[in-house]
Amino acid sequence: MESYEVAIIGGGSAGLAALKQLSNLGKQAILIEAGKKAGTKNVSGGILYSKKPKRGRAYNVEDVYGSVFLSDAPIERRITQYMLHATSGNKVFTMDLTAAHEYQANFGYSVLLGKLNSWFAKQAGESAEKQGGGIVSGVHVRSVSWQDGKTVIETDELEPFEAKAVIAADGVNSEIAEMTGARNKFTPEQLYQGVKVIVKMPEEIIEERFGIGQEDGAAHLYAGDVTLNHIGGGFLYTNRDTLSVGAVYHYDSLMQRPAEPYTLVNALLKNPMVAEFVKDEVAVKEEIDRNLPKEEQLRVRFAVSKLVKTWNELRDAYHSPSARKRLVEGGKYKSEEEIKARLDSVRSELEGKYRTKFVTDYVELEYAAKLVPDGKRCAMRKPYYKNILFIGDAAGRGVFIGPRIEGLNVGIDDAVRAANAVARAIDRNDFSSNSMGEHYSQMIEESPFTRDMKEIDKDYLKIFLDAAKDVPKDIIGQRYGMVFKLMSSGTLRGLAVGFANILGYDRLLPLVESEDTYVQVPIELAEKMGRPVAATYEPTLPTIAQRVAQLKYDDDRISHIKVLDHESEFMKKMVKLCPTNCYSMEDGEITLQHEACIECGTCAKETEWRHPRGEKGVNYQYG
Repeated sequence: MESYEVAIIGGGSAGLAALKQLSNLGKQAILIEAGKKAGTKNVSGGILYSKKPKRGRAYNVEDVYGSVFLSDAPIERRITQYMLHATSGNKVFTMDLTAAHEYQANFGYSVLLGKLNSWFAKQAGESAEKQGGGIVSGVHVRSVSWQDGKTVIETDELEPFEAKAVIAADGVNSEIAEMTGARNKFTPEQLYQGVKVIVKMPEEIIEERFGIGQEDGAAHLYAGDVTLNHIGGGFLYTNRDTLSVGAVYHYDSLMQRPAEPYTLVNALLKNPMVAEFVKDEVAVKEEIDRNLPKEEQLRVRFAVSKLVKTWNELRDAYHSPSARKRLVEGGKYKSEEEIKARLDSVRSELEGKYRTKFVTDYVELEYAAKLVPDGKRCAMRKPYYKNILFIGDAAGRGVFIGPRIEGLNVGIDDAVRAANAVARAIDRNDFSSNSMGEHYSQMIEESPFTRDMKEIDKDYLKIFLDAAKDVPKDIIGQRYGMVFKLMSSGTLRGLAVGFANILGYDRLLPLVESEDTYVQVPIELAEKMGRPVAATYEPTLPTIAQRVAQLKYDDDRISHIKVLDHESEFMKKMVKLCPTNCYSMEDGEITLQHEACIECGTCAKETEWRHPRGEKGVNYQYG
């Protein structure tokens, strides 16, 4: 049986950081990833932060990958604007929360995990190979067991192998946690459901539209009527030449009032402000004359498709300084003027010869969804089991406090702490719970992110209150007015926060995270203080079938999901809550069509849920 010092399960940003940190420390480790390659199974909102806490130490991405991260990694845009919008119909009230976004931050970049995790994997894999380890992709772990004092890992694709320590980085629906009994499945009360789309937009149009520089980015959050009366909100982040647009909602709120996840994204896209943000010029092909001979119809269809593709690619390049430079320096065009002339020529041919129309609309590139753990409610108190350490989403860790949303950096911080604990265990040859597990648990307790999941930070609260200082107290209402007034007082805020922290989040959250705060108060703010925003067009929203058809799958004939009770109330709600409509009801029983599954785990609570076998299932391009 093959034997390794460390096995890391899961090739997301946390698992890859653990692999890189272990190799930095000179330790051998292998990483097992079910996807064809790292990044194809990962989804994020998402902003990757680097933090400098006023208390304690955060291990950041640049601590793991070095200065090369900022110079070479495929990060999108550095977020320099962070805005919160309250919406009601065509009215929007905006608060600038950039100061809160920059609080204790070195930087925050918008990222797409399809690209970023691939880069992480290259860096981590090369380092690991020097220590006799590496990344094994296309492999799904089936079981972890302890036999004759050995930890044995079995997969669907490889022969069993042994590891002295295991780092579980297999996500919010951690199979390692379930198969070992390390923790229960998370409940709807402990989770958010996130759903998003990637919207295409040329680089310089993003900069003009959002009023940002070449390297800058903007983040916009939304609450109010766009939530369709659910607790949560929408987001829009600028990437290099795309936008990430989505919605994140308390899962239990969705359970109480089930709604198709894509309708929540649609509600956001139809908001006049968002519609204007995502709009672009779109080529619409004219219907081909059916009276033409079949061969001529095919020729025309091929010619138009080729020209539209050329126009799109050339337009994207023309609106990107780096792409224009590459085209000229590569000799394909003599000047930027020649690029523009060619672009105009292609458009003229489409309009004149093929009657193609150019309209205002928006273009979706990818649809995705995932469950997100609320660290305040579900972070593992003891994030280990025997010689297994749990990190990131698998450990239920993330900072989600109102507009403060952090998950990727928390997972990376966990990964470094886990790698350090494992390295210490290797040096001592002691992988027991009392030694390695407890040491890791202590290190996690020292993490500033753990503190954020347990306590209100009065300095962060002050920034938020300062941003809301012009909001009339009567809008906030009797339920919150006194609290708001108390917290706004510099003299009393410290005492109030201290008392609130004694009470704990468990007692505070029902008050703070309510329909009032996410729906009713924002609607009233927009109605009384908002400015009207008019949309210049109506977005053409794809159906869920069209969105699924755009995704790439390697279908598996064997379903990775087994329904345990075909008549349970929970499973009946999956008919609406599954992001890709995998469930339907026939004669009062729930049936599953797993082929369209995007592996979000929304149904995991009452199913026998597994990740698909190696290389099978959905393969995200953007993530």
